[in-house]
Amino acid sequence: MKRSRRVNAALPALVLLLVVIAEVVSGRGQVVLGLSVIAPLASATFLGRRTTVAYAAAAFVVATLLGLYSQQYTAETAVAQTIRLIAVALGGALAVVTCQLRLRREAHVARLGAEAAATRAAVRTGETLQRALLGDIPTVPGLETTARYLPGAREAQVGGDWYDAFPLSDGRTMLVIGDVAGHDAPAAATMAQTRGMLRALARVGHGSPAAALTVLDDVLAGLGLETLVTVAVATIDPRGAVDGAVPLQWSNAGHPPPVLVRADGRVEVLERMPDRLLGAGPGDGPARTDHDLLLHRGDTLLLYTDGLVERRGMTLDDGTTWLVRTLRELGREPLDRMCDGLLSALGSRGDDDIALLVVRLPT
Repeated sequence: MKRSRRVNAALPALVLLLVVIAEVVSGRGQVVLGLSVIAPLASATFLGRRTTVAYAAAAFVVATLLGLYSQQYTAETAVAQTIRLIAVALGGALAVVTCQLRLRREAHVARLGAEAAATRAAVRTGETLQRALLGDIPTVPGLETTARYLPGAREAQVGGDWYDAFPLSDGRTMLVIGDVAGHDAPAAATMAQTRGMLRALARVGHGSPAAALTVLDDVLAGLGLETLVTVAVATIDPRGAVDGAVPLQWSNAGHPPPVLVRADGRVEVLERMPDRLLGAGPGDGPARTDHDLLLHRGDTLLLYTDGLVERRGMTLDDGTTWLVRTLRELGREPLDRMCDGLLSALGSRGDDDIALLVVRLPT
């Protein structure tokens, strides 16, 4: 690299030397002094501005001296020699301007490269932090489970999407999918607080999804967390199994509805009238409601955040239709393959993060 730089620095000087030699060898009748302008032009392509200015001045001096050597200042040749010198001077000025533009462009490209590298590093750091906040993919005895988190294409480092699944003290399993408004560190901090508080509340007896969400809303309001949270909470109760069917109960605080893939491939969007978002108003509003149905062996429940169905140029209804259609094809695949297939079917990343939590009642 250093050797290459030395060669580049010496090249314009070599050009001037060759012009002088050519002028001397060709004789006084052959005027080649105008070629000296090549030296600053060559310098402009790979050297700095000061060096290019120096070579432009050197080219003009060389052209002037070679004119004296070639006797180009007589009455017959003075006009032509003056035009040559003007051309050399203009060529030198052009070389300086060209060098300046090149240096600005290189600085701009370097700045963009540094910003891109910093953005990539921030995204990697944010994704690592987000996954650390989410923890490992939850495993629940008696259920097949998997989860995915895909950060959006935006430059935000962290976001508020999360999933969770954990056993309750009475033998039921609670499933959670949620999304805190925002794509920044405060959103991630609120997500971590909300996730931890919901776990604690559910474990101390507020086991009904609607009851847990009601108390959680009150706690968030008491902490003064002025943010909106959408969340869907469900419980699966293997104790109440009847002929292999297990009770599912859920409550929805303004979140996209869960989707159920039956063992025979039928897809049902569990769309009910959603309750208000957490943080959307006083706790003395309408009571939150629980919804119930039975899961049969081989049934699969998908919980997801809105990044899966809200895409640029696509309405929410279109996104839900796409999800149902895709699940008809992938819904009976192994859970990991199903999740990866869903994310692959999206094509490119959207602006929003995506969190998925999928559980299946084994056959």
